[in-house]
Amino acid sequence: MRKELEPLMTPWKIGNCEIKNRFVMTSMGGTDLFGWMEKNHFDKVGARFILEVAKHDCGLVLPGCQPVYNPMFGQWLHKNKKMFRDLAEWMPEFHKTGAKLFIQLTAGFGRSFTVSKMMETLYTNPVLRVLSKPVMDLDKITASASPSPNRWSDKIPSRAMTKEEIQEFIDSFAKSAKLCKDAGVDGIEVHAVHEGYLLDQFTLQYVNKRDDEYGGSFENRYRFAAEIVKAIKKECGEDYPVSLRYSVVSKTKGFREGALPGEEYTEVGRDMAESEKAAKYLQDCGYDMLNCDNGTYDAWYWAHPPIYMPENCNLEDVEHIKKFVDIPVVCAGRLDPVTAAKSIEEGRLDGAGFARNFLADQEWITKLINDKEDDIRPCILCHNGCFNMCHYKGVPNDQELSDSLALARCAVNAETMQWDKHYIKKTDNPKTVAVIGGGIGGMEAARVLKLRGHKPVIYERSDKLGGTFIAASAESYKGRLRMLLDWYRREMEKLDIEIHLNSEIKESDPVKEDAVIIATGAKPRFFGSVPGFDKTIEACEYLNGTPVGDRVAVIGGGLTGCEIAYELALMGKHPIIVEMKDDLVAQTGVCLANSSYLREWFALNKTPVYLETSLKEVRDGAILCKTKDGEITIECDSVISSVGYVPNPLGGDKAGAYLVGDCKKVGNLRSVIWNAYEVAMKI
Repeated sequence: MRKELEPLMTPWKIGNCEIKNRFVMTSMGGTDLFGWMEKNHFDKVGARFILEVAKHDCGLVLPGCQPVYNPMFGQWLHKNKKMFRDLAEWMPEFHKTGAKLFIQLTAGFGRSFTVSKMMETLYTNPVLRVLSKPVMDLDKITASASPSPNRWSDKIPSRAMTKEEIQEFIDSFAKSAKLCKDAGVDGIEVHAVHEGYLLDQFTLQYVNKRDDEYGGSFENRYRFAAEIVKAIKKECGEDYPVSLRYSVVSKTKGFREGALPGEEYTEVGRDMAESEKAAKYLQDCGYDMLNCDNGTYDAWYWAHPPIYMPENCNLEDVEHIKKFVDIPVVCAGRLDPVTAAKSIEEGRLDGAGFARNFLADQEWITKLINDKEDDIRPCILCHNGCFNMCHYKGVPNDQELSDSLALARCAVNAETMQWDKHYIKKTDNPKTVAVIGGGIGGMEAARVLKLRGHKPVIYERSDKLGGTFIAASAESYKGRLRMLLDWYRREMEKLDIEIHLNSEIKESDPVKEDAVIIATGAKPRFFGSVPGFDKTIEACEYLNGTPVGDRVAVIGGGLTGCEIAYELALMGKHPIIVEMKDDLVAQTGVCLANSSYLREWFALNKTPVYLETSLKEVRDGAILCKTKDGEITIECDSVISSVGYVPNPLGGDKAGAYLVGDCKKVGNLRSVIWNAYEVAMKI
């Protein structure tokens, strides 16, 4: 291990509980030990993931947040005693790793509960609302401190919780914590005065308008969280450690409106002055650790940083709040291990929190310790597999049901939390397999084939591996994507995969191998009916180095177009976005944390955005567009086309060939990698 990382390997204590090192896996929805959005049970898939992380040198492991009141079927967590007995049988195996386990119990989501179109239908239809209540009581699930709008939908507003309901939650926290303690769990984390979840909604003045003992004054707003820890301590003993998931500053301007890094704004939630007081108050109430970040669901990019957010985005605020408490403080959020180690060495931080890194590579800490950093499969901060809850104008959470029920998978690692579906099975019939196309899909297919015992042979028409991903990773802020590309290229070398560069295979060319995988990707749409469209610069052409002028019209406000416009602005140029739909990034699979950052960044920086606008003509020095109100001319120096792609399977299928990735169906990196893995399993 590099010397500058050594402070991460020092022991520390939470109360009387000693942790062997400073690495903390913070909770992620879907990595739960008692099931996620299903009937409570001891979850073997979640347990396998948790055990893999513990085996690979993580000091403190926190599984996904466990609702004390399950949104599905209305179960109280403490009432299913069998799963706690199953947990008790499993804990000795976990403790063999030397790691410690804190189970995160949550009061729930309140106005942040992720609402889908189906839920809107269940709630707004009186008959369905009654019939669905035993399965999903949306009125109870979304209840908050005060009547308030849901983060995702205007059709399911939150009502105020009753004092009786609050007490039910407090009691269940205490009973559930005692069952965890009796099962051998090392501690509890209360979720959460953090991210605008239910307990946080009680603390935040822009949500909490109550006039009883749970609203108004500082002490009243923090009473719910205070009574929970006191109840747990009464039930479990004063020496049983209880952590609190805590957002230092809300970074919120109002309902559904966050504050970007560096933005001057008026805080409507918890500002630093209140946080200094709150941290000390919560410590004095009995909490033994603060597990910290920033943000709310209204400013979601702080708690779930996309690639546009600065590295270590929460660290300065967390280091500041540590000055006001005597208990350990952990920081999470795009944390760099070297920076975290320095902060720990200098006494400004106690624990280093990481999450999505473990989805991409459960062994990453072990590789870091053993000086094998190049072998770490990097998280690229995309949220495509783990948390792709997306939202755009007029549409609540637009997410596949299979994704809603199975969070914590990973776009770049097809195996994570899908071991029953994606696994390496050695072949009994080794074959030589031609892989036509050396992009990410082709390399993933070749990697899995080689691990299974086949002999893949990659044919790539250019002089380097990477395909379209070279362009996709070109923007200045996409270092993580370039790390992934480097990882794949190294895997090809390590596995000694035969590669033929500058080797274009045409449809008519004979192939000598036993099987063929076509991974030739997609080609850009070309709007030949638009006069002057041939004057546009295609998105990948720009990303691969084609120069543009100062004032650049970007045609297409999906994710690719917006990321290009963002990069242009960072370079000091002046982008203009033209989009046919009524919102930017109005597409399934892009997490709201990612899309809301881009939308709000363009608004803050006054980037011209033309929605519900279509391109009519490209002229020299201008474009002609059609809007709802008529035609407009927009002056520009260059035009970049980012209007989508269509499959490009080698100009047609080779008989019996397997199609992989975008040449089969245009998707995203997740669909390419998962599909490539599955195809390689079939051969």
